[in-house]
Amino acid sequence: MTSLAEIDAVTIDAYGTLLALRDPVASLARLLPGHDRDAIARAFEAEAEHYIVHSLHGRDADSLARLYAECAGVFNETLGSSLTPEEYVAALEAEYGALPGVEDALARMRARGLELAVVGNWDSRLPEHLERLGLAGHFTAIVTSAATGAAKPDPRPFLAALEQLGVAPERALHVGDSAADEEGARAAGMHFAPAPLSTVVERLA
Repeated sequence: MTSLAEIDAVTIDAYGTLLALRDPVASLARLLPGHDRDAIARAFEAEAEHYIVHSLHGRDADSLARLYAECAGVFNETLGSSLTPEEYVAALEAEYGALPGVEDALARMRARGLELAVVGNWDSRLPEHLERLGLAGHFTAIVTSAATGAAKPDPRPFLAALEQLGVAPERALHVGDSAADEEGARAAGMHFAPAPLSTVVERLA
């Protein structure tokens, strides 16, 4: 495990490391009382797979609208429903929350003098989500796949974050919950540690 003396900055994955959806199926089921919850879950999983691949295309208002329309279309086609993109997106956004221990871990890292950034495979609204959850203020940079035109494991999002922080890759640690996080961080020349964030903070000595 990398020690505190070896690093000046920590970059952090967004979904699954900082925040997650609490119960998206329940939120969607409230809009779809005539549909089976298991079928709703399968439709949501199909949409999530589509979003992961295409999130980097959500760069501005027009492209976001197209992305959300595509995602709602995948969900509706799979389930046989007719939610509007606005209804679908609102149902999910209501379920975003910070993962346990995240806020304390971020505060502790900042108190130790570390620069922090987010590197997420996400559309351009990631800063808005983090602001709403009270997390944005911890970060000097919030870098998305949409902003860089490349998704993890491509090293470009990591390097873009480090450039904004003014930190060399060998002096930075990335924390994430997927193989794409580890592969991308190492390709960028960074250290890597697996989530959860609270465990990483405890081990930074």
